[in-house]
Amino acid sequence: MAQVIARLAPDILVLSGIDYDRQAATLTAFRNQIAAEGHGFPHLFAPVPNAGMPSGHDLNDDGIRHGPDDAHGYGRYAGARALAVLSRLPIDRQHKRDFSGFLWRDLAGAKLYTGAPPQALALHRLSSTAHLELPIRLPDAATLQLLIYHAGPPAFGNHPDRNKNRNHDETAFWLRLLNDDLSLHPPRPPFVLVGGSNLDPFDGDGLNAAMRALLAHPALQDPRPASPGAAARPDPDHAGPAALDTVTWDAPVGSLRVSYVLPSADLQVVDAGVLWPRSDSGLATLLAQTGTRHKPVWVDLQLN
Repeated sequence: MAQVIARLAPDILVLSGIDYDRQAATLTAFRNQIAAEGHGFPHLFAPVPNAGMPSGHDLNDDGIRHGPDDAHGYGRYAGARALAVLSRLPIDRQHKRDFSGFLWRDLAGAKLYTGAPPQALALHRLSSTAHLELPIRLPDAATLQLLIYHAGPPAFGNHPDRNKNRNHDETAFWLRLLNDDLSLHPPRPPFVLVGGSNLDPFDGDGLNAAMRALLAHPALQDPRPASPGAAARPDPDHAGPAALDTVTWDAPVGSLRVSYVLPSADLQVVDAGVLWPRSDSGLATLLAQTGTRHKPVWVDLQLN
């Protein structure tokens, strides 16, 4: 993976699925691997995730209070499969906003799952990993806000309705924030929403309406990053454009678009894409060695 990232050479990199530790030893080691491939990131940030954080309650109704699905976010241990940011530009940690403790029941229009016990809803966080606003300092002293999240999958687990509804609402949170429907002030542009929503706008098992609404929101723009690799393997029963897919799973799920980089409407997009070459490419062999089904999504911005 370090070779792939060095080849892309981003100024800002948002990672999901990397374990969190308090000293950022894992993230630092990975940063050093990328640097050894020729691309350095002087700045790093890793928020404390909900993944694996014990809730002390039986959240999935299986009679056990300390299973991986009873944590604030699914995880077999604290910090499992978290989020992190590597940047060539300074990160303003002091002025970040961390929404990871926001309670699910406090979201306007929340799709709370059937049979949810009151004691669980009193502490059930919306975010399965993290939701945050992270300021990046630009060379001209301006600030670019990163809106970052990674939602849990809409399927799996002992309580599929809970997972499907929560997945929807993790994306709906940004709609509410942008619309000033929360007790939190909306982000000030320029900003970029970066996330793994685990939600395709048209296909898959999720409640797709939230993703379609976010893509169409007037405060955002969708650069529609595409790739030749995804375009070459369309699913005949899918409604969404195959070229925009970012991951492929085994049948019957197939390929979906679940990772997004959505700049605010005021930003100038120069180019965008998904690093998913055709299968006969040498780069495809390198990507296959990374151990992940997901493909990197990139967007180039002109920042004045």
